[in-house]
Amino acid sequence: MQVEKTPIEGLVVISPRVFEDERGYFFESFHALKYKEAGIDVGFVQDNESRSSRGVIRGLHYQFGDSAQGKLVRVTEGAVWDVAVDLRRNSTTFGKWFGVELSAANKKQFFIPRGFAHGFSVQSEFAVLTYKCDNYYNPQAERGIIYNDPVLNIDWKVDPEKALLSAKDLENIPFREAEADF
Repeated sequence: MQVEKTPIEGLVVISPRVFEDERGYFFESFHALKYKEAGIDVGFVQDNESRSSRGVIRGLHYQFGDSAQGKLVRVTEGAVWDVAVDLRRNSTTFGKWFGVELSAANKKQFFIPRGFAHGFSVQSEFAVLTYKCDNYYNPQAERGIIYNDPVLNIDWKVDPEKALLSAKDLENIPFREAEADF
């Protein structure tokens, strides 16, 4: 596997080694020892999956306090623009975001450690996104930042007129009001 560091400390893009032939392909989507050697030494405890249609934006989500989560994200069908925002107040990149295209075709994975908000927009007709979490979901610790926050100025690569968001995500708060203890 190839590990690509990003401009934001802790965020990592992983490209697995894919073996392809006329029958199809094979790759290791997770190997704890190899990930540990690459600096991703977390114990994943929960796997999640979501399916969304073109133009859907989900996020920006994170969990707060002792319920914070690190995530290893990948797409099994379709394509998304995946975004992480640094919420670590002592970080030199606090408030900065990084995005990467994850798709079934490129098989890239995105590791997002604790201390980041996460979101994605669907670039294909639909997309299936799966992610491993290193902490259990806790609804009382769930937080959200509004997707179109002017301070963050995230390019979601979706026509704003066609963006689809849940009522819950439309009620998320501005970045400057976000609760963060990272």
